[in-house]
Amino acid sequence: MTSSLPQALREHLPAGQLKRAFVVDRSAIDEEARTVRLAFASETPVDRGWFIEVLDLGRKSMRTGRLMAGANLLCDHDTRDVVAVVESVEIGSDKVARAVVRFGRSVRAEEVFRDVVDGIRVNVSVGYIVHEAILDGTKDGYDTYRVTDWEPFELSLVSVPADATVGVGRSLAALPPAAPSPSSTSTPSTETRAMTTPENKPAGSTTPAPSIDTTAQRNHAAEISKIAAAMPGGAELAMRSIQAGHTVEQFQAEAIRALSSKPTPTADIGLTPKETRRFSMVRALHALANPGDVAARNAAAFEFECSNATAAKLGKSARGILIPFEVQKRDMNAGTPSAGGNLVATDLMSGDFITILRDAMVLNTLGVRYLSGLVGNIAIPKQTGSGSAYWVAEGQPPEESGAAIGQVAMSPKTVGAFTDISRKLLLQSSIDVESFVSTDLAMVLGLAIQRAAIAGGSAPNEPSGILAKIAASVVGGVNGGAPNWDHVVDLETAVSVANADVGTLAYLTNAKVRGKLKKTFVDGPGTGERVWQKGSEPLNGYRAAVTNAVPSNITKGTGSNLSALIFGNFADLVIGMWGGLDLMVDPYTHSTTGTVRVTALQDVDVGVRNIESFATMEDADTATA
Repeated sequence: MTSSLPQALREHLPAGQLKRAFVVDRSAIDEEARTVRLAFASETPVDRGWFIEVLDLGRKSMRTGRLMAGANLLCDHDTRDVVAVVESVEIGSDKVARAVVRFGRSVRAEEVFRDVVDGIRVNVSVGYIVHEAILDGTKDGYDTYRVTDWEPFELSLVSVPADATVGVGRSLAALPPAAPSPSSTSTPSTETRAMTTPENKPAGSTTPAPSIDTTAQRNHAAEISKIAAAMPGGAELAMRSIQAGHTVEQFQAEAIRALSSKPTPTADIGLTPKETRRFSMVRALHALANPGDVAARNAAAFEFECSNATAAKLGKSARGILIPFEVQKRDMNAGTPSAGGNLVATDLMSGDFITILRDAMVLNTLGVRYLSGLVGNIAIPKQTGSGSAYWVAEGQPPEESGAAIGQVAMSPKTVGAFTDISRKLLLQSSIDVESFVSTDLAMVLGLAIQRAAIAGGSAPNEPSGILAKIAASVVGGVNGGAPNWDHVVDLETAVSVANADVGTLAYLTNAKVRGKLKKTFVDGPGTGERVWQKGSEPLNGYRAAVTNAVPSNITKGTGSNLSALIFGNFADLVIGMWGGLDLMVDPYTHSTTGTVRVTALQDVDVGVRNIESFATMEDADTATA
């Protein structure tokens, strides 16, 4: 008997995770509870081509942690096609592993559940990982391996199992075999082993392999699962990363890329493209501004229906009317029917509300990450410590070394901004007016969010921005000091020393600091180049953005009206926006002028993934010397 994973077994395992298939027992269906009890593993030997595999179902052989933690029942092993959740797992006296799964109530889950009840979908497959196996004999020239440590990670309903005649067998291969690598001695990942089929390898080989240390890989999987638990859609993303054999650092990058590339699907209420185009902010605002006008209220019935659906989806009450997330990210085409008819032009009114809101901030030019359409609190993974490298003797494994992982928690905080619109404008049905109103609201809201992202944190319920999260790295003086070339270099050095000088590096400041640096010479008064140069990269070859959201009223000692200068990797600044823009109308404040005040309320939060990515100077004296 050989322990761990013998060399012959590693070389002959097919690519990817292994799978077996069973048949649903229809007598174990509870339609009222929407549960199904199904078998997914037994000790029946399975011919894997090069060897025979037996899954040991002893008490300690099968790891149940992933299934018991709420693993999903999928369709055809597609991680995007989730229809049920695993509620319990057990191994019977007959050495058969069974699970009880509960189906969801979505349209897709209901469709699949009815197929199971009707006996249309009957084949069940389990995906699993082999951690340890022993050679358990040889028969007819084939080795038999008993898998003594294995881990199921998902269950699936499949349309075509590889061997339906006996109810158990291998699912059809979803992945092609890996390229031959007979000389490979690298340690395979616990999650996705480098399983290769060697060329001209005789069946039945039992060449022993050196012991494989998979502690580090298991730690990666555990850390990834832990981080993903608090993320929207984290379970699916974690499963993909674990299956791909990603390290924690790779998972972090994937998580940020996934979160920033698309809004969370659950923020939508299911509007069709036609319904999305039909929604009119102007019509809704007109109804809110004229609560006694029955005709206006009836005209906006669809908009209020959408608002109620959005409120139910987000679990919050509207203070005025909630704009669905689909509407916020729509493009508007002239010629779309609205309350007063069609426009003749057919131009695309480019820029949805979310895009316009982002464009209202100079932060958008610096590579800041936006997470739109969020639902519920989220946690973004960050690395708080690095692993270590070791020099090792030949044939010896390195010592275990893992990165310390933390999380940046984000939860919705409400920001409000208002704009004034005339009553007559709200009576218009033009697409241009619709775009004008959206743009105006996005601009005022964007400026408020930008100020919070940079300098927020001093007021109650306000997100903490960069200046509140990060202590000043460069000091001008006891009472402040005029910014100069040395300060610029010191800011860059502070980020570089922390090994954070990667990504979208840039400067951010206000107009006063820009004006001061344009007059300041690098090598002293009247000589050489000025600190702020011409061109798109004016500060020592880096981009620089200017906004008066960067404060210029800071006090220090006897110094006053001091400004801030920020340098860093702005990709590590994350702005999260929760779905559902809440619009309130005040028709009374300016009633004598016929103007309606519209207040836009948006749930927002700001996170900094790594504070080492930024350096600040918060006492820049811009007064003329």
